[in-house]
Amino acid sequence: MLLVVCGALFLEGIDIAMLAVAVPAISNDLGLAAGQGHWTISAYVLGYGGFMLLGGRVADLLGRRRVFLTGLWVFVAFSVLGGLADTGWLLIAARFAIGVAAAFMTPAGFSIVTTTFAEGRARDRALSIYGAVGAGGFTLGLVAGGLLTSVSWRWVFFAPALIGVTLLVAGHRFIRADRDLPAANRRSFDVAGALTGTAAMVALIYAIVSGGDHGYDGGALVAGAVSVALALAFVTIERRSAAPLLRLGILREGVLAHVSVGGLLFMGAFFGFQFGLTLYLQDLRGWTPFEVGLTFAVMGADLVLAPVLAPWLVGRFGNVAVMTAGFVAAFVAYALALRLDAAWGYVDLLPSLLLVGVAFALVYGPLTSAASDGIAEEEHGVAGGVVYTAFQFGGALGLSAVTTALLASGATEPALGDYRRAMVVPAVGALLAVLAGLAAWGRRARVSAAARRSRSLAAR
Repeated sequence: MLLVVCGALFLEGIDIAMLAVAVPAISNDLGLAAGQGHWTISAYVLGYGGFMLLGGRVADLLGRRRVFLTGLWVFVAFSVLGGLADTGWLLIAARFAIGVAAAFMTPAGFSIVTTTFAEGRARDRALSIYGAVGAGGFTLGLVAGGLLTSVSWRWVFFAPALIGVTLLVAGHRFIRADRDLPAANRRSFDVAGALTGTAAMVALIYAIVSGGDHGYDGGALVAGAVSVALALAFVTIERRSAAPLLRLGILREGVLAHVSVGGLLFMGAFFGFQFGLTLYLQDLRGWTPFEVGLTFAVMGADLVLAPVLAPWLVGRFGNVAVMTAGFVAAFVAYALALRLDAAWGYVDLLPSLLLVGVAFALVYGPLTSAASDGIAEEEHGVAGGVVYTAFQFGGALGLSAVTTALLASGATEPALGDYRRAMVVPAVGALLAVLAGLAAWGRRARVSAAARRSRSLAAR
């Protein structure tokens, strides 16, 4: 079971990474203008982030296995469509649908893991492996994306489809059916909350991404205003609903809110760094997609370190402390990249890339494990939805901020100074993630102290 669920997260990671390397080739082949290429990524983020909470809740209500496998089927189908696309709009539409599929598949897979393994050492280790495989998929995807793009960018879509078919066969065989779901849960679904919440997130992500292209005026401002109005309606509905899509009180339990903010900032910094550095190496330095992929391969250190090092560190220092150390490693990595130079080669980039790999090893598994600590089992899908929604919002913010920085000078093609300015974005994001980690650390200490006092009073 764990192998199949990890394989789906690997599929998601490799899919995103391969496309990131292929963006310049896709833009050239389909005639996408400067600043539009990132929509092949942002459309995915739009669907993923917009529907993630809904996907988590549906998994809790209708069954994790059913939602996981259905999402995987849709992921495969639209990957094939993306590979066959001959226009930019069709490719972007397919990427949006793939993102929606992942929004149902990922929280369902996360909750399969958290409900299969008991809270504590077993779950921490399972989630460390789960996170490492996902991050490893992203790292390997950068190499595979470069290799496949050198043949044809269309294989960046066909390859995930082939992996997905294999996982579907294995999933139907090895993932057990959910335990009986309460009849009340089957009947109760917050339709109004689902509509307003999903629409609010889609509008907000669109505002963020569109603002990166054209500045925060016109359509971006309208989308932002619509998202605020819908968010207010969503909160009002959730407070009154007997079976809410998102029980607002869950955000006050454990450290879910704190680690979600940290995850948003961490992923935003990473996606901004990776996107900016890919464009720097290909467009300014003239490297091939395959050379860029090989350069990023060193970040695969997390695939080795996470299953071995992270569980030992978590057992010694706790999830939140290890996660915060990972945020610090990311900040140092991006701070080193602020010295970006026109003559930089692999050796110059190596310290930053190694530290990014270490950061992922320390952050991904511990963060997702900390998010579910103290959360009732029947809400693990929602908790996973909150965390992965934060990841996608972070990705959208990072891409938008880096795109804005690159295009700020008004030049047709970004120069070295534009790339240096863009590198400030991930450094600031990682620094804010460190602050969020410290806040989560303080929150965890207060929760633990309160629990000890309660046990002491009960013993008297």
